[in-house]
Amino acid sequence: MKQKVTDGALLRLIRGRRSVRRFKSEPVPREAITRILEAGRRAPSGANRQPWRYIVIDDPAVKQAIRTECERIEARFHRHAPADLASWMKARGITPQKPFLEEAPYLIVIFYKMRELYAVPSIWVSIAFMLLQVEEEGLGTLTYTPTGARLNAILSVPAQFQLATILPIGTPADHQRQNRRALSETAFTNQFGRPFEEGSGP
Repeated sequence: MKQKVTDGALLRLIRGRRSVRRFKSEPVPREAITRILEAGRRAPSGANRQPWRYIVIDDPAVKQAIRTECERIEARFHRHAPADLASWMKARGITPQKPFLEEAPYLIVIFYKMRELYAVPSIWVSIAFMLLQVEEEGLGTLTYTPTGARLNAILSVPAQFQLATILPIGTPADHQRQNRRALSETAFTNQFGRPFEEGSGP
């Protein structure tokens, strides 16, 4: 007989997480940012190389410079986006304009050292840990990846570091949720296509 698997605290946290693109103006405690950074740096990394570097932005002028550069690259991306992707973005109101880069009280701009062993998988584990801590703090964010944005010069980042993502951090002003594929569509037992059976026990 199948038994229902009870959600623990961590899974409830994961279920509650969603991407946020609109933020309230209320301030965020600096201690919360410290805990988010601490969660990120505690993540495991390949060969323990810890390739991540985090830059915390709260200066309005720097946020404006980041937004200007990101919207420049976004405008180019939207002009050349495939038709199906362009349609998907339009349906969700996603445009080249990124006001959340100035509205959020904090931005955490995340770079990784490109030539470190296992740098890409390691940085995304770190980011995942940070996303969970953001949720734990009762805050919101999204993983914004402006591919091609030239932020190294704006933030005085050495050339050997590559931008991974920007996490705007603040109190959510929207509550949109995206549908998730069912477990039966994404998890299998022993071979692809054989559905994983939920439950407990051997």
